[in-house]
Amino acid sequence: MLIRVRDRDRSRHFYETVLAALERERSSGDGDRWNDLIIAPASQGRPPTAGLHLAFVARSRDEVDAFWRAGTGAGFTSDGEPGPRPEYHADYYGGFLLDPDGNSVEAVHDGKPRTGENVIDHLWIRVADLDESARFYGAIAPSLGLHLRGAREERFHVARGDRSFALVRGGVPTRHVHIAFPADGEAAVAAFHRDALAVGRRDNGFVLDPDGNSIEAVEHHYGA
Repeated sequence: MLIRVRDRDRSRHFYETVLAALERERSSGDGDRWNDLIIAPASQGRPPTAGLHLAFVARSRDEVDAFWRAGTGAGFTSDGEPGPRPEYHADYYGGFLLDPDGNSVEAVHDGKPRTGENVIDHLWIRVADLDESARFYGAIAPSLGLHLRGAREERFHVARGDRSFALVRGGVPTRHVHIAFPADGEAAVAAFHRDALAVGRRDNGFVLDPDGNSIEAVEHHYGA
């Protein structure tokens, strides 16, 4: 996932600080990347990401506490002290900060062992029309191995494996997010593109979702 930021240096400092508390280091190379999270500078034609909720994997409650202390200790704003959040489920424990662009950033431990290199646990993306978003994601789901689940009046989840993000009704819609889904071959990429355009979405080099966020299907080639 890619988010655009107003002040690259300040945003890099924020994400380096809080992700180091979760024992996640910036990937090697010139870019600002932590495995499945990329930050990039905003520009006149590419405004900063706004209204996003981004949650990171924490391997313990102690890591959630360390994440929040690292952020507030560096002068960033709390968006909710660490603690249980039983409204989500009995073992949910999260701590919340605001990034330099005002996005809500969380570390969460849900009581289960977590493995793997991904830093992102889940996203909450606010939308203008939940039914239209469900129509779009329902159309592209088969080609990308996605599943729509947990539908409620105010939200639904898009899932693949043990990872998911929520589309949420109400409030100011999330803007200027770029989400890339892995695709199993060139045929799946082509099917994603065809199915998205068939439900009226616009091509901008990728595909624009109903709220104008860029959605991509990508096949990674490895080896020689």
